[in-house]
Amino acid sequence: MDRFSETRFHDDVAARDYLEAVLWPDGPVCAHCGVIGHAYKTKRPGVFRCAEPKCRKDFSVTMNTVMERSKIALHKWMQAFHLMCSSKKGISAHQMHRTMDITYEAAWFMAMRIRKAMEAGGLSPLGGEGKIVEADETYFGPTEKPRVSKQRKGRPYKVGSRGPRDKRPIVSLVERGGNVRSFHVAVADKVNVQAIVAANIAKESRLHTDESRLYTGADTYFASHETVKHSAKEYVRGDVHTNSAEGYFSIFKRGMKGTYQFCKEKHLHRYLAEFDFRYNHRIALGFSDGERAALAVKASAGKRLTYRGSH
Repeated sequence: MDRFSETRFHDDVAARDYLEAVLWPDGPVCAHCGVIGHAYKTKRPGVFRCAEPKCRKDFSVTMNTVMERSKIALHKWMQAFHLMCSSKKGISAHQMHRTMDITYEAAWFMAMRIRKAMEAGGLSPLGGEGKIVEADETYFGPTEKPRVSKQRKGRPYKVGSRGPRDKRPIVSLVERGGNVRSFHVAVADKVNVQAIVAANIAKESRLHTDESRLYTGADTYFASHETVKHSAKEYVRGDVHTNSAEGYFSIFKRGMKGTYQFCKEKHLHRYLAEFDFRYNHRIALGFSDGERAALAVKASAGKRLTYRGSH
């Protein structure tokens, strides 16, 4: 079956009806005063007018979303949401522009705004009593500005230095059988990593890590802190491992290398949000492609993103 066989993927009226059903399940929501279900349609297609005497302003379903003031057809937005939510390792702007018959610039514009919609906010801590949370760090892509060495009195590290000194650090927390939360940090040192771990994991959780010194002392924050010693080729000991985090990093890196190939460091957090979103709404947790796309559309509310200047 054609993945775009549903009406909302090729008809703007159907696309708008779908958006209104997803974003306004209890009736039109005024984008200005927030009143629900107290508005009426105007003569302009898709435009409502608030019936509150103190407001009386016009609004549409795309206001205060990542789609606001976009000249791209709504059915194209629905296609883009579906493509980005159904591709496990992502879909490049070049592929979107070929598949959807739009310009590359439009595809890039849409992809970055959909990633913004995928960003999670107001999150409760991962884990809980009896639950396991894995913490691990990885490095992806070269930093755009060379890092300096304290030992070399503020000068950059020597060219060819071994290790992750000139790479972008990423810290991910994965609740076993549940969600992931990823962070791009300037420096993956003990202060930064432990601050992320302490702020995002429930204290009743069991924390699993490798033997990295970044997590030394974490047992004071949580019910327990158990480690595996990768340097001694120990990867699993009973139920102690970091395989969930390693599996997430594998999906992320295969997507970034095979699909996107290049990402500016200032945008890395948005790509992490994209991979986090798909992982947190994966099939294993009971989400279909359509449900995942609907959740991304719903999450677009209140996240208008604008860029100034040329990109």
